[in-house]
Amino acid sequence: MPRRERLLPRPRLRSTAAVFTTLSALVANSLVGGPSVAEPFSPAPCALTRTMAHHSEGVDTWNTAYPRPARSLDAVMVFLSFPDRFPTTSPDELAADHFPATSRFFRQASYGKFALRAHPLKRWIRMPKPSTAYAIQRDWNADSRAAYLHDALAAADPHVDFSRYDVVYFVADPDAPGVDSDATKVVNLDTPLNADGTDIRRVVTVFEQHPPDRLVLAHETGHVFDLPDLYHRPVDGKGDWDTYVGDWDLMGSQFGLAPDLFAWHKWKLGWLDERQVVCVRGPGPTRLTLEPLSAGPGVPVAAASGAPAFGLGNGPKLAVVRTGPDSALAFEARSPAGNDLAACRTGVLVYRISSGARSGRGPVEVIDAHPRTEACWENSVYPPLADAPVALGESFTVPGNGVRVDVEGRTVSGEWTVKITPGTKL
Repeated sequence: MPRRERLLPRPRLRSTAAVFTTLSALVANSLVGGPSVAEPFSPAPCALTRTMAHHSEGVDTWNTAYPRPARSLDAVMVFLSFPDRFPTTSPDELAADHFPATSRFFRQASYGKFALRAHPLKRWIRMPKPSTAYAIQRDWNADSRAAYLHDALAAADPHVDFSRYDVVYFVADPDAPGVDSDATKVVNLDTPLNADGTDIRRVVTVFEQHPPDRLVLAHETGHVFDLPDLYHRPVDGKGDWDTYVGDWDLMGSQFGLAPDLFAWHKWKLGWLDERQVVCVRGPGPTRLTLEPLSAGPGVPVAAASGAPAFGLGNGPKLAVVRTGPDSALAFEARSPAGNDLAACRTGVLVYRISSGARSGRGPVEVIDAHPRTEACWENSVYPPLADAPVALGESFTVPGNGVRVDVEGRTVSGEWTVKITPGTKL
């Protein structure tokens, strides 16, 4: 995933592919791992069908190879040291780098429907080889990665009952000489590891500096829940790679000004029910109200009067126009509240969904309602999309299919009143 250079304003690239042959593992950022078993989920007519694409954005079924964060899940943090360096940072300090921030992000994003409970070990677990022996790096050698996971599991097993946990974090001593922070990622195992009678199908390998990148563990944990990478990796490794979604979803950038998960992702994860998704079907216009995405129990949002409003959380948060067998347009209201507190602009965000596009290949693309301008250049990950939402009083026609959205007003309690007219080209 993308990483921001220390003291520099823009992120740099993190690895997205490495084949883990020895343990038949597949890197979460690139290829499919684990059995694909469907669990029926959404009967809505605008629910795209889940495809074989890795981390498909289809929402008609849930892939049961992944734990679904619609309940409380337990995560163990195992801290790994190496013979070539005595750690100077304690497990407690490293755990505090990521928690409670990661749990808080998911609690707010899920409107309290999901709790990620961290269980950090209080001690270091010594690996049998020096850190340099594992050749840890951005595009990690398959055999070296296999050796690392094998040794980590063997070393930790006497101290951890893995049957108690849904998520596994292996956290390396950040100052060990062979550790590379760009190697932080999720590894999916085609053939699972087994410990304490439990199959372990994915592991988050954490090599972050202390202190770490902002919300990096929340991003990686998103992969554990079958969410795709939304950033764009330039072929030559140069140029912008936040061109798909900019600041607007954690799976695009952990540095985003408005990193709350898209309403589509919240639908996929089970945090929005059918009453909160409006399937817009032509031929005429549909008027509706949309609650701000971050609005939920105890989260204040700006009402029409400018004063904070509470009590929202059960109304519609997502409008969808189906544009093809595996494509749709999504509409949601973004306001500076909750995880979006630092949002650059307020309004109705429009984006394309493709359930056939795999992780890292543009499964979501934000559509810029103001393509000739940019905003928040000093701290946005991609200023051209920072002002993408359709603002109050504006109208916008989506290029290519003629779908039009009119943002007509705000209610006293803070909802956005919207008119959506399907295009003639659908």
